[in-house]
Amino acid sequence: MTETLLTAAPGAQEHPSLALVNSAGNAAGGRGYDELSTPEAATAWLAARDLVRAEAVLYEHCQGRLVTLRADLRDLFTAHTTGDAPTTSAVHGLNSALTSVPGALLLRFDPQAGFTRRADHPVTQVVEHVMAVIADDAASLLSGDQASQLASCEADSCQRFFVRTHARRQWCSTRCGDRVRAARAYSRKRAIPSAQVV
Repeated sequence: MTETLLTAAPGAQEHPSLALVNSAGNAAGGRGYDELSTPEAATAWLAARDLVRAEAVLYEHCQGRLVTLRADLRDLFTAHTTGDAPTTSAVHGLNSALTSVPGALLLRFDPQAGFTRRADHPVTQVVEHVMAVIADDAASLLSGDQASQLASCEADSCQRFFVRTHARRQWCSTRCGDRVRAARAYSRKRAIPSAQVV
């Protein structure tokens, strides 16, 4: 089981875009993971975040589009946290996802439930709706009040992003922080004997 399944990075529960970016990469210890590795895994990932109904079915093409959006978001988040310019294709990818579905929720009537509003899409449009929701969240995160709190984990082998819960936070999880502190302590311990020899 990967660390991302054990602990979500701060902000990932509130921001599906952050959760999507963190759904692949290297966790603590350099272990690679990809939570969208198959269409079934992608469907389960989306259902766990209430982005699709449990009975939804995504196909390989849909999974590929989510993976492409994830790469675009990683580019945008990296550019934001490093102060670099994002690639034009990443900005275009996010904007395409934002505008791929109408924003209006349709009105429905059910004799038991009465009037409700929801986004009803044929199977071929489920992924467009999900991508629009995630892209909207990313655009809001990158341009809103929390933009200055978006950070990348400073542990060497970790590639996750998080929203800082306080200004001094450097790591996406306690595990990454513990790993970095242990490595520093080990490095200091190794340096002491060589300093005493001189």
